[in-house]
Amino acid sequence: MGKAERTRQFIIETAAPIFNTKGIAGTAISDILSATKLAKGGLYGNFSSKEEMVMEVFDYITVRNKQHLLSVTAGAATAREKFEALFDHYARYPMSETLGGGCPIINFGAEADDTNPGLKKKVGELIRYYQSRIELLVQLGKDKGEFHPDWDGKKFAVQMFTMLEGAVLVTKVLNSNKQMLVVLDFLRAVVQQHTL
Repeated sequence: MGKAERTRQFIIETAAPIFNTKGIAGTAISDILSATKLAKGGLYGNFSSKEEMVMEVFDYITVRNKQHLLSVTAGAATAREKFEALFDHYARYPMSETLGGGCPIINFGAEADDTNPGLKKKVGELIRYYQSRIELLVQLGKDKGEFHPDWDGKKFAVQMFTMLEGAVLVTKVLNSNKQMLVVLDFLRAVVQQHTL
């Protein structure tokens, strides 16, 4: 990686928690300049606009979050153990949060909903990715004989993802994981119900 690429990556990594915490509209270029200690020319020499920077930041966050959640389940041998590892991870939310500022899907998705079609598309792709991973986990368990073959993995993936995202939002707003623990108990019961 050359100097220009390193500088660009430094800006992205530094800007990510700022955008995720303050929001796109709430983040001024001066916030990024202050955090990076770069001159305006140094910033705009790497990005043509704030919009371009936001898109790159979200791509960076996406890769980072995917890697983090894969690492959460990496040590688990069975599909059921992988689900349990995910549930344990979310039980510790927000302590398990790696970026700060809450869930980027919620933060960027809510802000891009009506104002930024390109970012809205990226958030939608990330949502579909996570739902597909849950569905694949159900299928893995079915293939290995852990789960009932008639379990509808696609439907459960939508339920699990949506319930977790809602619980993440409530946890952040109320500064309490009580609702998250209720959701996790429900999801554990669903997994148990479909376990052979």
